[in-house]
Amino acid sequence: MPDLQIERNKSLLAMNTMALDSTAEYFCSASTLKEVHQALSFAKDHNLSVTPLGAGSNVILASNLSGLVLHLGLKGCESAEVIGGADGSIDVTFDAGENWHDMVLMCLDRGWFGLENLSLIPGNMGAAAIQNIGAYGVELSSLLVSLQVVDIQSGALFELGSEACQFSYRDSVFKQSLKDKYIITQLTLRLSTEPNINIDYPALSAYFIELNKDPTPQMVSDAVCDIRREKLPDPNKLANVGSFFKNPVINQSALAELQCVEGKGEVPFYSQPDGSVKVPAAWLIDKCKFRGAQRGGVGVHDKQALVLVNYRNDANNDSAREILSLAKEIQATVKARFGIDLEVEPRIYGPV
Repeated sequence: MPDLQIERNKSLLAMNTMALDSTAEYFCSASTLKEVHQALSFAKDHNLSVTPLGAGSNVILASNLSGLVLHLGLKGCESAEVIGGADGSIDVTFDAGENWHDMVLMCLDRGWFGLENLSLIPGNMGAAAIQNIGAYGVELSSLLVSLQVVDIQSGALFELGSEACQFSYRDSVFKQSLKDKYIITQLTLRLSTEPNINIDYPALSAYFIELNKDPTPQMVSDAVCDIRREKLPDPNKLANVGSFFKNPVINQSALAELQCVEGKGEVPFYSQPDGSVKVPAAWLIDKCKFRGAQRGGVGVHDKQALVLVNYRNDANNDSAREILSLAKEIQATVKARFGIDLEVEPRIYGPV
């Protein structure tokens, strides 16, 4: 297997944005489909489990990882006009290892629009589809045409359409029935060569309220970056995985009970198409006075209660245990006060 370098006992400390000290039993990085298949063959020959890893921006490495950790370094981008589609539509195919924000900026530079509301989201393209990333009124699922995937067991390469991905809020089939079965190698998004500005989200509307002209896609992207930088820590400076909990979706009855306790005008919520409402997890956590709290070497960010941070980024730290312990404390406190369950957003790898 001359093209693929397999390493033993590889430190993953620098390969996850929470800076958790974890070691992979076996590790390799694949920059081509051929190398992906070589890695899967190696794992099959040695009876190893396979853990795909991208930028490590939405994972909690709770302990050392057995089996093969396969880092996806696939790079590339191609575009094609949509035959018979809406005027100005263009399909852009990205390899899974491309950095998400870099690709947003590239698309803006080339006049391909639709991703500007998703600017500055950390991570790579492949993981974006698993998570169905969303921000400021836009979700990836509204843009995705198809995915190219590799079956981990058989090595077969095939395509899945958007509907087969079963997207929902911060969720997809890859976190459910197809969890740990496929590796995403490419995704195709349908963008537009004509600007379609979306600033309906309250934070964006407020940002542009004093503007005397219509914002451009570049201005929307810049605004999103400004807003995110104002409230979210840069993982390169303070280790974190962004939002640690999903915003809980509750029914109208639960909302009424919450409003009865907290005051009808005090509870922020966003109405959903099915009649339910989404309540900001950050508000719930903030009301429980966790913002700025610290437990050992970890804590809750002082500007955004939804973000847990790791103040230590050195080897041999106990940050994984401390992070998960703090998360459980937050969940228990929110449950006791509001009767609402908070769901952890990042994927937890390794025994807890």
